Amino acid sequence: MTDLDIIVVGGGAAGISAALEASGSGLSVEIIEQRRNVGGAIYRQPIDGVEAVPQPRTARARWKALFSAYRQSGIRLRHSCVFLGIDSDGLVLVEDRLHGAVVHLKARAVVIATGAIEKILPRPGWELSGVSTAGGLQVMMKETGRPPNGRILLAGGGPLLIAVAAQMAKLGNPPVAVVEAGDPIRHPLVTFGLFAYPRLLSEAFSYLCEMTANRTPWLRGCVLTGVRRCDTGLEATLRDRRGQSQTIIVDRVGLHDGVRSNHFGLPDVAMKADARPIIMRAGDCREALGSIAAEADGRRVGRQVVNLLSGKTRALKDVDAAIAQQRRAQSLLSALFAPVDPTSPLATLPDETILCRCEGRTIGDLRLLAQRSDGLSGREVKHNGRFSMGVCQGRFCAANVAEVLNLISPSQAPAAANDLTGQRWPIRPVSIGALTRAISQHNSNDERGSK
Repeated sequence: MTDLDIIVVGGGAAGISAALEASGSGLSVEIIEQRRNVGGAIYRQPIDGVEAVPQPRTARARWKALFSAYRQSGIRLRHSCVFLGIDSDGLVLVEDRLHGAVVHLKARAVVIATGAIEKILPRPGWELSGVSTAGGLQVMMKETGRPPNGRILLAGGGPLLIAVAAQMAKLGNPPVAVVEAGDPIRHPLVTFGLFAYPRLLSEAFSYLCEMTANRTPWLRGCVLTGVRRCDTGLEATLRDRRGQSQTIIVDRVGLHDGVRSNHFGLPDVAMKADARPIIMRAGDCREALGSIAAEADGRRVGRQVVNLLSGKTRALKDVDAAIAQQRRAQSLLSALFAPVDPTSPLATLPDETILCRCEGRTIGDLRLLAQRSDGLSGREVKHNGRFSMGVCQGRFCAANVAEVLNLISPSQAPAAANDLTGQRWPIRPVSIGALTRAISQHNSNDERGSK
């Protein structure tokens, strides 16, 4: 069993930054990464032999600097592995998916940097084959260097939609339209707000120029109300701010309604000086603020762990300021892309709409459960109705189930996503078979400062 000072879970911007801070202070550090390469979702690397998808100049420069520092550090990467959990004695279990085994490690501290996940709101037909997340389409492009085939519709809300549209256009297949619930162009903040963040403004401008050059329709103040299969593909129904509807026939739909921190099920962090093991979150896993903030937060958490383990007092003022600035930037973006219609899109969904895709549970199923005179808590909804009981364990539906339950039963105590997901290890579901194959230390897939 290997004894380490710090294990960093996730090799994205925050995880690498935290590892660099700790390693630079002389502590032993190891990164646990589920993929073959570091980079995370934001800096996802292409498969061997594929040219990287064009990225804005500022994003390329940030990754080049971060990756160069990582390569020079000699930090060990345990790739193709999934962190399962840590006990009160600092015993860490890691599933080695390359060799089908569970590895035992020992750590004084764990930094969890598992990033963010896309927020997707349910709509009629969102469970159909051919409907995916816009972020999923982006990851596919980054890995393969090719755009998705066919007629693609991007719908939802937020700046990621225009980023994905621009990348699709550069690869030769622009989307048939981008459906945006907000209207950032007409927002009063757009005139002056973004000028305070030149890098953000530069990236946004480059994406919009690419969309404009390819004549991609940007339907602002418009929502996707449903998708159904037809003889020629998928029929997407759109409704504009005036209440008028139209349909578009496409082959695929990419949905995106924002991002949320990927911390479902995580126990509370322990960051007191006398706590052992120390468990802390970094980057978008703690607060979803984008890649710039993720790097700064990784450095902040790395310094905090070093201070706790070594008794040092490294300053945090510079990274705190950088995070605060990006928090203001994200607040501005949230205001710019706020839906034109403030009504919750979950309030008017028909009963047949799938709410929990893993278990096939619908809005109507939840409504029937909520009719009980004594009411149901979120936990009871999970056990009585099988909401959030499937493979994803509520990662994609728990927040939506809780919100719909609160809309249906406003007089009951408010439900929260944690009521359905709980707080426990592991971070993500793992097969019983993997646990039964637990073996002693296995180092055959280690790499230092590479990939």
